[in-house]
Amino acid sequence: MDSPQIKRALISVSNKMGVVDFAQGLVDAGVEIYSTGGTRRHLETAGIPVIDVADYTKFPEMMDGRVKTLHPKIFAGVLARRNNESDMQSLEEHGISTFELVAVNLYPFAATIARPGVLQHEAIAQIDIGGPSLIRAAAKNNNFVTIVCAPDQYAQVLDEISADGCTSTSTRRQLMGQAFQHTANYDKTIAEYFSGQTEGETFPATKRLVMHRKATLRYGENSHQEAALYSTGDCHDANLVDARQLNGKGLSYNNLLDLDSALSIVRLQSKPACAVIKHNNPCGAAIADTLPEACRKGFAGDPVSAFGSVIGLNQPLDAETADFLASGNFFIEAIVAPDFSSEAQSILTTKPKWKKNVRLLKVGDLAPAEATWEYRFLLGGMLIQDIDNQPEDATEWNVATEATVDDALMEELKFGWSMVRYIKSNAICLSKDLALVGVGAGQMSRVDSVEMSIKKAGDRAKGSVLASDAFFPFADSIEFAAKAGIAAIIQPGGSMRDQEVIDACNQHGIPMVFAGKRHFRH
Repeated sequence: MDSPQIKRALISVSNKMGVVDFAQGLVDAGVEIYSTGGTRRHLETAGIPVIDVADYTKFPEMMDGRVKTLHPKIFAGVLARRNNESDMQSLEEHGISTFELVAVNLYPFAATIARPGVLQHEAIAQIDIGGPSLIRAAAKNNNFVTIVCAPDQYAQVLDEISADGCTSTSTRRQLMGQAFQHTANYDKTIAEYFSGQTEGETFPATKRLVMHRKATLRYGENSHQEAALYSTGDCHDANLVDARQLNGKGLSYNNLLDLDSALSIVRLQSKPACAVIKHNNPCGAAIADTLPEACRKGFAGDPVSAFGSVIGLNQPLDAETADFLASGNFFIEAIVAPDFSSEAQSILTTKPKWKKNVRLLKVGDLAPAEATWEYRFLLGGMLIQDIDNQPEDATEWNVATEATVDDALMEELKFGWSMVRYIKSNAICLSKDLALVGVGAGQMSRVDSVEMSIKKAGDRAKGSVLASDAFFPFADSIEFAAKAGIAAIIQPGGSMRDQEVIDACNQHGIPMVFAGKRHFRH
């Protein structure tokens, strides 16, 4: 089937980015432009010749613009099959023109509901009716009509029209798939928002995920597994899926998991912070007055494990920090940061032995992420929960022991507590001078994690604070902590044997804080 020459285009867009240049390119290619409302005025202001849809249909816009394109002269011109004699005869009988291109994007429903305090009537006003109908009609009739529903599609479509007067069949098929993905995602967002409005219900009765493939990865967790990266398209925080890669080979499945953990750790810190991640656990992390100092302290946590690690930073990476990272006797797989200075980028891509392969990921300004849901897939289903990513309120903590905690020790406990939530449970971490010095992760027994963290810390365990992601079921961990010279302990509390643990701390003069909240990470 020959591709139809594009004679007429219907343009009606909410997001007007790039639409003037797109429309001008169509006009230069001999295409007539039909448009409505705000889009028509926007194009006319830019000097683009436009035919008003209302002038064509002989029916005015009404109901504050709710009814504009919902008209037989529009939809018949989009849906008519050019190789169907009856369809074409109907067009002729009713004086209807064909549209070979439809450029439509939808009201910003997702952006509207993301605003704090948005009211339900404001959300309802952003439910597009004519737009999805036009997109679906044009996509259905893709043998004869090109559907464009995103500004990033303009260039490819315009290049083909400028060269050949039409788009290729393969391009129209590709755009059709993207169009139906677009409307499906739009409807999903609306459905989930209003499902969540049901009083007394946190989770909707039906959950539908629409994701877009961002990249095919070299392999999964192991070389025999295939893997890909998908975007949900609804994250407004700095994140890895939307990060800009400045250097290095493609990211692996494991790189992405580790970088995500690194980013989660540092984004909660107000001071300059560095997280050193290995096998999805921090082997080192620190905060300091400067970023270079935070990195030095972070890598000192477990220098042996830091070889082949990924790094997360919460401030733009500067030249001094880059010099430290490039001159150290360690290998770095990837670095994620809000930004990289030009000097830092030059140092990291020219100085170290691993310069060609190190992945540099720019994510933009960091802030504590919005509370949202996280998903874990099971065979045959999925678990959904609130994500554990919000800052702690230390005013709710309780000192459970006779020994009290001064301001300096409290700051150390806050740091340790902010770290232990990102370590695989059973999780224990020791920190000193606002840096990790020992980590016990993923053990079946909590006391084993305590012993492991103390062993990792060595002499640095003396005077450090111990954070535990869950309560101590027995007092044995306290005995190990006392022998190692632990200065203070923070844990959730809540065990039937809390009093035994408190008594053990009192016996050894160790202050212990109950945070009242558990931070398991399975």
